[in-house]
Amino acid sequence: QVQLVESGGGSLQAGGSLRLSCAASGFTFSTYCMGWFRQAPGKEREVVATINTFGASGYADSVKGRFTISKDDAKNTLYLQMDNLGPDDTAMYYCAQGTWRWSCPPINDMGAVNVGRWGQGTQVTVSS
Repeated sequence: QVQLVESGGGSLQAGGSLRLSCAASGFTFSTYCMGWFRQAPGKEREVVATINTFGASGYADSVKGRFTISKDDAKNTLYLQMDNLGPDDTAMYYCAQGTWRWSCPPINDMGAVNVGRWGQGTQVTVSS
């Protein structure tokens, strides 16, 4: 069965950096579109970044230039490097397996409809 396990969340001050990891198993990791989503209290879950099987990435405008998505196919692990964090980045961050293989939908079209499996999430809290 598909399993996605996030780690690396925590609490930090604005301007700091954090790297999230997602350990994947139960599917051919290298062939799937993968992504990171986040959900703040009272808000809907939103896409943060996606990466396709070739390493091409897409980012939400709110994180572009600050976050970097990457993956290590040999380790079946997805990463999200987050730099210059601010209070608006406070959320539960979720790793997601896309339903698409090889490529990802356009970032603005990426939502739950294109997600096959979710991780349980890791909390990121940024104080001002």
